Amino acid sequence: MKSSIRNRLLVMLLVFIIVPYFISVLAIYLHTKQKVEQHEYRISEIQLQKGCEELGQYFQDMVNLPYILYLNPGLFRIFESGFDKEIYSNQLEVDKWFQAFYLMRREIHQVRFFMVEDGDSFTVYDAKVSARMKRPDLSESPPIQKLIQSGSNFLIEPPHLIRNYNGSAVMPMSDRTLVMTIHHKIKNILSNEFLGVVTMDIDLSRLSTICSRFLKEGELVILTDGNGAVVYSTDQTLIGNKWRPGSGLSLTSGRSGDITMSKPLPGEFGDWHLIKVTSSGNLYRDVRQTAYISAFFGVGVVILGLIMVHFISNKITRPIQLLSKKVRKIEGGHTNIWFNDTGRDEIGHLERHIKEMMERINLYIDREYRLELENKTNQYRAIQSQINPHFLHNALQSIGAVALRSQTPQIYQLVTSLSKMMRYTIRMDNWASIRSEVDYVKAYLDLQKERFRVELRHSISIEESIMDMSVPVMILQPLVENFFKHCFEEGYYGSHLSIRGWLDDVDVKLVVENDGPGLSLEELNELRRILHSVGHDAASPNNRIGLKNIHDRLILNYGSRGGLEVDSNPGGGFTVLITIPTQSKEDDNHESSYCR
Repeated sequence: MKSSIRNRLLVMLLVFIIVPYFISVLAIYLHTKQKVEQHEYRISEIQLQKGCEELGQYFQDMVNLPYILYLNPGLFRIFESGFDKEIYSNQLEVDKWFQAFYLMRREIHQVRFFMVEDGDSFTVYDAKVSARMKRPDLSESPPIQKLIQSGSNFLIEPPHLIRNYNGSAVMPMSDRTLVMTIHHKIKNILSNEFLGVVTMDIDLSRLSTICSRFLKEGELVILTDGNGAVVYSTDQTLIGNKWRPGSGLSLTSGRSGDITMSKPLPGEFGDWHLIKVTSSGNLYRDVRQTAYISAFFGVGVVILGLIMVHFISNKITRPIQLLSKKVRKIEGGHTNIWFNDTGRDEIGHLERHIKEMMERINLYIDREYRLELENKTNQYRAIQSQINPHFLHNALQSIGAVALRSQTPQIYQLVTSLSKMMRYTIRMDNWASIRSEVDYVKAYLDLQKERFRVELRHSISIEESIMDMSVPVMILQPLVENFFKHCFEEGYYGSHLSIRGWLDDVDVKLVVENDGPGLSLEELNELRRILHSVGHDAASPNNRIGLKNIHDRLILNYGSRGGLEVDSNPGGGFTVLITIPTQSKEDDNHESSYCR
């Protein structure tokens, strides 16, 4: 057993697949570890630089926003002369100017307009302008004094809870929003005279949106101003405090060796810094995942190798064993055996051919059995119907003679037609020529003329070359009978019946059609389904005169090449097409051929 093929395959799999696989995984891990670190660090730097540029542009837009007031002459004159002295001032118009400025940015939470001339102060909160309030002391407040003394046009305060500047009732006491305040100096451009201050309280939502674009799980983002105070951080406990590396911050990873990257903001905010702190574990995350996935697949390869040994040993021998069992079942008389004909190898090819052979054998057996059963049933019915046929024939002849003596030739003609039909019906043979079928139909039409006492509109046109061809008996008269049943019995006395026949290449075509009431699409489909359904009640006395009976007998005698097709037009008309091949697969004396 030690030298078995299975054991040798296992050793070969270990030596040539599994061991090299693990060596390659280890080499890839060691090679990519450093590359991944460098790549992640470069990506973080690029993201940090983009964040700095976007934050710098955002702050520049916000501190430049009050410059738009210089474009409003009426509002600027109020800053120069005061609200009371500006003769053109209108409170409603001024309120609209203040509201328009407030609504220019979504993140503006509160705006205060302070005019030095009269000490007037207006606040706008939730797009509502407060009443004018005298606040001359605002010029002495530390933030405004710091702004006046600085050479800059603006001053940014670190984030704090929002304050109600004018004690306005429009601001609810429950508002505890954390805002950043921007004070912007309004002055006379020509004289450089200090005219007032526009104070904007902005929430931190926009800062959060910008910073979250380059933030991963377990990372920290900090924005500091020129004094090192934390203006914004994803950890809100740090906002307002001084930032210094290693200030007791605990990252999600909980590991030492945190990596800190810092970039200054561009333009006037060059002393502001955007800081990103990430753990080394984040950089190694992809590498570890690669190693875990590789190990997982390594174990999978081992299991797959073991399965492959068993699979290879059984893949070829098992199909042969199964095929041998199927052949033995066929020898035992079981003909309905399932074969897998989907295989593309030699075994599948062999099973496919055996399956086709068994299908042909089963089809032949089934056809022979059904044909024999049908013949015996027909013979039995014919015997039942033969109640002294000579007596009936002689009786009909006697009635005909009486009719002639009574000078009623029409009765004689009807009796003669009925006698022909009876002789044709009780015959023992199941085959007849097309000429006999046509004569039987003509006799049937004579009787129907007398029954309905109307002029029948009909035509029979069959090529003489096929009139002596032998076909299954009673394939035309049931179709003509259906014409009377569905046309005349329903009141369509003007309907026309047409019977045509011709030789089409190697098939004989017989068509029986009328222009009476047609079938709907649903009725036609149901009729087609019944015709092509498998099996029927052979004991039914009406079975031989039905469309399905004709179709089944044609299939029994000619196979799939023969049969009956129906078609209809809802507007009127019904057509039956019979196809009879001139070369049948049957080997008996009754296969379709020309009578001699």
